[in-house]
Amino acid sequence: MSQSVAFTAAFADLEPKERYKLLCASVTPRPIALVTCVSTEGVVNAAPFSFFNVFSEDPALIVLGLQHRPGNTPKDTSRNIAAAGAFVVNLVDEALAEAMNICAIDFPPEVSEIDAAGLSLLPGVTVPVPRIAEAPFALECRKHSAMSFSPTRELLIGEVVRIHAREGLVDPRTLRVSMDGYKPVGRMFGDGYSRQNDRFDLRRGTYAEWVAERG
Repeated sequence: MSQSVAFTAAFADLEPKERYKLLCASVTPRPIALVTCVSTEGVVNAAPFSFFNVFSEDPALIVLGLQHRPGNTPKDTSRNIAAAGAFVVNLVDEALAEAMNICAIDFPPEVSEIDAAGLSLLPGVTVPVPRIAEAPFALECRKHSAMSFSPTRELLIGEVVRIHAREGLVDPRTLRVSMDGYKPVGRMFGDGYSRQNDRFDLRRGTYAEWVAERG
């Protein structure tokens, strides 16, 4: 079934802010990583990222899109991870959404977003970085590698070395996750976020089944 295209644009003809607007509004919802890291002065920083996803299971890798300030000045998260080589990805659910939004405020480096958002910490087990106690899931990560694509954009690859889950979210026998208990939040665009209240299943069949159904 073909459909006419009502809008098309070459990205070479668009300004970066226009590309950002279209990408963020079309690639949705995106998972949110509330990243904790520690500065050389011992301040725990927490910042949300929606340019984020899981990348591989063997090795276990996640990817983060980091943005630097104009003039190629690293933000707290980029600077802290580069120095320490470790961080924690705290996943965001409905209960954590308001605090996550507070953590998005551009606090100065000496101010901990954890304190500002009224959150609490638990110590890391495999990495020397604390996780957010209120997070439904937390992924302890070591920095694997990073690639710079422009003065303001860096792709960080982290290796997941340990996972934590709130009680009742993971069946220890089957490792299945309770989505009803999880209630993850997705990032839309602008000030928009989404709940995952209306889910549905689509079973992926085999090619042989597809052929048989049409035979």
